[in-house]
Amino acid sequence: MNMLIYLIPIALFMGGIGLVAFLWSLRSGQYEDLQGDAWRILADDEGENPKL
Repeated sequence: MNMLIYLIPIALFMGGIGLVAFLWSLRSGQYEDLQGDAWRILADDEGENPKL
């Protein structure tokens, strides 16, 4: 039971860090173009020669 005195503040602190990281990613535009990366993976790079 005494361990909860340490674990609850640690859990709240880690949750706060996660919330701050999520808000930072929203403000920096990480979720602006969700479909662009998916289409870039499928696109062929014509300028590069594949090494066989």
